[in-house]
Amino acid sequence: MLASGFTAAPVSKFLFFGTIVSSILVSVTDSKYLFHIQLLPHLWRYKQYWRLLIWQSCYINSTELLFGVMMLYHLRIIERLWGSRKFASFLITTLLPTLLIPPFILAVLRPLTFSIFNILPAGPTPLLFALLAQYHAIIPTVYKYRLLISSSSTDALTFSDKSLVYLLAAQLALSSLPGSVICAAVGWFVGTAWRRDVGPEIWTNWRVPAWMTGAKRERGGDFEELRRRLEGEGGAGSAVDGANGEVRRRSLGTGILDQFRGAF
Repeated sequence: MLASGFTAAPVSKFLFFGTIVSSILVSVTDSKYLFHIQLLPHLWRYKQYWRLLIWQSCYINSTELLFGVMMLYHLRIIERLWGSRKFASFLITTLLPTLLIPPFILAVLRPLTFSIFNILPAGPTPLLFALLAQYHAIIPTVYKYRLLISSSSTDALTFSDKSLVYLLAAQLALSSLPGSVICAAVGWFVGTAWRRDVGPEIWTNWRVPAWMTGAKRERGGDFEELRRRLEGEGGAGSAVDGANGEVRRRSLGTGILDQFRGAF
């Protein structure tokens, strides 16, 4: 859990750099206008339904890109906890709902709000908030701290080590109002529904093939390493004296030497 960078998180690493590269390419090629969604005219007048499939592929705003990738970097801990296979399966199974539900909600709200709700900003914000729902549920708070706002010790704000992630999420949800709020709310709802097994059983139980994430190779290596460590600890902890049957304790130095000698 304390490993730095993207150690044991290849899927998060791919998403991190993929989001950055795709956003830069869209900016360089001057094609930002192709990725956001406006109900009118994109969908209702011009019938550009292909936008429903690509609007989460990149950010077209540098501020949203910054907060989005920072948030994704902090959420990589979920992949380390779950493993790459389950993490990738979660992203794939929640992708379709997060692609289609926000435009549907936007279509419902537009006539009720006098066309105020008409635009969905580009970017994988719904997926990030689906991950954030898992982060909120399964990652415990390690420490808390208080920030004094006046000379009185009673006037203080309490924060935790998770506050930075929530601050990044709030900034992302409020960056392109009102569409960004819809994206954030739908992502949180989909993530919570997935965690509580709401919906078809295959939605939460399906997994990508193991070879796609190297799960078989990594799992076998992890089990072998765990077996060696357990047997090594057992060998270093005690040994039976064949002469008198008494159990004697080995020193730490002897145990370490045995590790290098191959005495497992």
